[in-house]
Amino acid sequence: MPKEFSRIDRIGDQMQRELAQLIQREVKDPRVGMVTVNAVKVSRDLGYADVYVSLLTTEELTESSPQVQDSLSVLNKAAGFLKGQVGRAMKLRVTPQLRFHFDALLNHSRHMDNLIREAVGDKPAVSGEDSDQNDPEKDV
Repeated sequence: MPKEFSRIDRIGDQMQRELAQLIQREVKDPRVGMVTVNAVKVSRDLGYADVYVSLLTTEELTESSPQVQDSLSVLNKAAGFLKGQVGRAMKLRVTPQLRFHFDALLNHSRHMDNLIREAVGDKPAVSGEDSDQNDPEKDV
């Protein structure tokens, strides 16, 4: 029976949980804001870990937005500190170098949701009148 998760996947999941807590509690720079750690992709040799983060705001952000650039620069400067804290918390012999990236998937999903709402509108998918006509028990 194959393994459900590889060791690399389990390390990535645990690193995601630890980094989310550390960024929330330990990084005191006001430029960071409300950061969500969406995913952590760890290389097979544990050399690098790509950390994908998004910022919780009401406006649409892109990777070139100044707020995103400030947050990423602060996180990349704090990567050494975060690496040490994650290594201590997880008791890893080799802790990967952290590289932070902006995750634009949230903005893409918002855009797709808006397109679907425009196309469909706020109408229910099945109206009550149509379901009565197609229900065989109602005809009897």
